[in-house]
Amino acid sequence: MLLDIQNLTVNVADKEILHGLTLSVGKGETHVIMGPNGAGKSTLGNAIMGNPNYTVKSGTMTLDGENLLTMETADRAKAGVFLSFQNPIEVPGISLANFIRNSLDIKTGKRTRIWDFRKELEAKMKLLDMDKSYADRDLNVGFSGGEKKKSEILQMLMLKPSLAILDETDSGLDVDAVRTVSNGVREFNETTDGALIIITHSTRILEALDVDYTHILVNGRIVETGDKTLIDEINRNGFEKYQEM
Repeated sequence: MLLDIQNLTVNVADKEILHGLTLSVGKGETHVIMGPNGAGKSTLGNAIMGNPNYTVKSGTMTLDGENLLTMETADRAKAGVFLSFQNPIEVPGISLANFIRNSLDIKTGKRTRIWDFRKELEAKMKLLDMDKSYADRDLNVGFSGGEKKKSEILQMLMLKPSLAILDETDSGLDVDAVRTVSNGVREFNETTDGALIIITHSTRILEALDVDYTHILVNGRIVETGDKTLIDEINRNGFEKYQEM
């Protein structure tokens, strides 16, 4: 077991969003979280990452047996948790390459050799169809929406987290960008033992992935869990029956 969440209740401001949610993710597994707008999907991702705007009122959450709830956000990142945002922020003053290299140094506790780093970085950028010049541009500054999403996937591929949470990574992307981002997610899926939690409304990014579990989240609770065939059912019939539950 990698991530174990039991009876998690989370508030945003004074409003309770997650109500006693339970979820277990094994090492190397791919879990998909689907649900209607406002169901609490992004709240779950932010609560795992430790966003201070999300308050855990009760429940437990461990990563590899360690209590995540006692860790600050930075400590969770060092422990191997990665969150790809719906709307990646711009960070002036630090290049994409230096941001990733510094993050690697913090994670490993040692300075990454620049030659090896640049070689791997450029290989991953080629996979994501990113121009090499983006490596030396300020993080996400002036990037298009698609390039920002590719930047997030590039960070994931370089950092190799034990748990990667992708929050609507495919939203707002055209068909070609979705295909490229999907290639990056599949590369992570196939070349690391990291687990994936993919939060999505769309299923385009999932088509080429091996999905172990699909969870339907409605009104702050997981109301159904199944395999990849559950995705097909949602595509045909939507969430109405689960909302009635």
